[in-house]
Amino acid sequence: MSPEEANSLAQGVLAGERLALARALTQVENDTPAGRLILSETFPHTGRAHRIGVTGSPGTGKSSLVNLLARHFRQPPAGQAPRRVAVVAVDPSSPFTGGAILGDRIRMRDLTGDPGVFIRSMATRGSLGGLASATAGVVQLFDAAGFDVVLIETVGAGQAEVDIARLAHTTLVVEAPGLGDDIQAIKAGILEIADVLVINKADHPGVDGTERALRSMLEMAHPVRHEMHHHGQIETLHAYAAAPDPNAPLWIPPVLRTIATEGMGMPELMAAIARHKDYLQQSGDWQRRERFRLQAELDTLLQEALVARWRETVSAGVYQQAVDDLLRRKVSPHQAVSQLIGPA
Repeated sequence: MSPEEANSLAQGVLAGERLALARALTQVENDTPAGRLILSETFPHTGRAHRIGVTGSPGTGKSSLVNLLARHFRQPPAGQAPRRVAVVAVDPSSPFTGGAILGDRIRMRDLTGDPGVFIRSMATRGSLGGLASATAGVVQLFDAAGFDVVLIETVGAGQAEVDIARLAHTTLVVEAPGLGDDIQAIKAGILEIADVLVINKADHPGVDGTERALRSMLEMAHPVRHEMHHHGQIETLHAYAAAPDPNAPLWIPPVLRTIATEGMGMPELMAAIARHKDYLQQSGDWQRRERFRLQAELDTLLQEALVARWRETVSAGVYQQAVDDLLRRKVSPHQAVSQLIGPA
């Protein structure tokens, strides 16, 4: 694709053209030169969408919950304007084609046909953290295209799932009774990044015990710190302690019960999301989270670019020799790095 065609697609995205958006999303997902140009052209027009992450263990009903959230944003109570909603469903990669399985699109078929909703399924393609590496770019395009809300549903792939906190303004952590995942959730660090805790399938046995366990663990996780996982390191964002007004109230994540298949608890969940957005904007935490997200994205891109540039300067034989030396335990990984790029 020529730069002129890429620029035309970027203008189409900014104008809200669905076909242009779909084509641009494909370029961004494939990390083509055209996709990078489109991201550069549209970036100045971003920063307005409310990014809502939905994460949690498999089997908790995240997709059904996302489906209902989208419907409630599109059909708000009287007196409120409908929101344009984009849904990014990060699916496990197909073991045969590498493409997204598209299960979420099937479950969200009742949203199709609504011009105010755009659903995009993405394959993780082996990416850790439950988020495909191109997810940030996809979310940026939806923001630039004028969508008010971007719902990001992750695959629920384990500990690195907490990477969602780097991308979302508001993170919903979804649990369900009877899955035996309460303790695992706190071990994985998921509760530390929860802005709203949702117990879905609240009509199942054991819901009271699940709520007690979550509230107990929540007292240990909040509001002392807010942890962001970046490049394998835990970075503590003192979002609450660093608020401009030291007397500003702390955000304590609410624990809500829902039954997504029946719509129970959705008004309360929508209200909690709205309150959290107001809190972020009034406390200044919106800007701090945005700064952290952009810094993390910049660091990731710098790392990829520097590694790629370095690989161009080193012959394959030298690199493979270093790998062979590691296998023979002749050098440690740190020693191999020093030999390849010089001491720090």
